[in-house]
Amino acid sequence: MPEIRSTVDTDEVARFSALAADWWNPRGKMAPLHKFNPVRIGYVRDQAALRFGRDTKKLDSMKGLRILDIGCGGGLLSEPLARLGAEMVGVDPSNTNIEAARAHAAQSGLAIDYRCATAEALAEAGEKFDIVLAMEVVEHVSDVSLFVESCASMVRPGGLMIAATLNRTLKSFALAIVGAEYILRWLPVGTHSWEKFVTPNELEIAMEQGGLRVTADQGVIYNIIADRWQLSSDTDVNYMLVAERA
Repeated sequence: MPEIRSTVDTDEVARFSALAADWWNPRGKMAPLHKFNPVRIGYVRDQAALRFGRDTKKLDSMKGLRILDIGCGGGLLSEPLARLGAEMVGVDPSNTNIEAARAHAAQSGLAIDYRCATAEALAEAGEKFDIVLAMEVVEHVSDVSLFVESCASMVRPGGLMIAATLNRTLKSFALAIVGAEYILRWLPVGTHSWEKFVTPNELEIAMEQGGLRVTADQGVIYNIIADRWQLSSDTDVNYMLVAERA
């Protein structure tokens, strides 16, 4: 059997594994992700509703959809989507993170299929999903093209891939690195490497090479007055792309 190629960056895995105990602490080191969570949950729900003809007003609007959350960490995204009725599979290369996710899901009474694995391994096994999520993970892998190719291959015909990441611009360096890590201390120093940020054009090309077609792009900005993240046309720093398989 040929060895499965991997896009896992071991340094990145170690960095996030060290934060495993803090995943569900809204005032801890993951506080920025907790604040960011509502806007990405809403966006995923709305895109799923558009694609699969669901009513977002229903509490189980994602019932019957099999969704993969790649780089799930402690399950901050997987749990809310499971509550909306989705059949969730959460995958992370860190066993420490997966153990934290399983423990919290058990406390919450949620049945989520958490696995310590990689996108490449799941793709090799022939796994298929209605929606593949790569949220805040593209900028942490060692090979973006291979990672996106693996994720795209798991999207069923008619399904979606949604990715959220950081644009590689001078503005993102100033805000996401200098501002967020060194000045405001929202994130531990070293959380991100600016050179690993991915432009929307680069991500779109990778998705298209994986056989998908990008159908939407969306910027996300922090509203300092309202103290919350919100959708925006500005993709200079944080953005999301949606792609479909015909």
